Amino acid sequence: MSIEPRRLAGALMFVGAAQFLVGMLLAEALYPGYSISGNYISDLGAYCNGVFPNAGVCVIYQPTSNIFNTSVFLLGVLLVIAAYFLRRPNRMKAFSVLVLLTGIGAMGVAIFPETNPIAHEITSDIAFLFAGLSAIWGYRLAKPPMSYFSVILGVVNLVAIVLFTANVLFGLGVGGMERMIVYPVVVWAIGIGGYFMNSEMGTGPAPPKPAMQ
Repeated sequence: MSIEPRRLAGALMFVGAAQFLVGMLLAEALYPGYSISGNYISDLGAYCNGVFPNAGVCVIYQPTSNIFNTSVFLLGVLLVIAAYFLRRPNRMKAFSVLVLLTGIGAMGVAIFPETNPIAHEITSDIAFLFAGLSAIWGYRLAKPPMSYFSVILGVVNLVAIVLFTANVLFGLGVGGMERMIVYPVVVWAIGIGGYFMNSEMGTGPAPPKPAMQ
């Protein structure tokens, strides 16, 4: 039985985001003394004191590091594959490029943990930025209310990126504000993945209503 490419892409996005969320929660639970507020998310893969801008003493906890890095890499791989299946419909080509770049960034986060600070910062920035842009672009591919949720979650992501970069944390700590970047787009990926999987929800405009007799 063949599966429509859009539905298959939705399944890949759903699974990728869901397993990443579960993997991150498991890694947080297994990391000794981990602080959601005080620690960066990427500390789960490898914690380096003074990683930005100068790498210092690095501590890697297991199985935490393996769980987190594997989960992030798998997220990236599934997004890249999803982008491949999304490339065919004309109106989804730009969206597929944004998803592709998000996946590449996520894979880079796993390949280059905090022990490689420059590469890690570049790849994490790519993942963060293009995830938010993907969510906003998703407005064009969904019907209300999903289209509204896409814009809201994408905007929250981009605003959080600006605040995080400016070190405006509102008492959330670096970890809390970083999660305001990540959580909205993870929730969006799960939601839009479910939307694409629903065969009754196409990506085009709603068909015209029949004329009144």
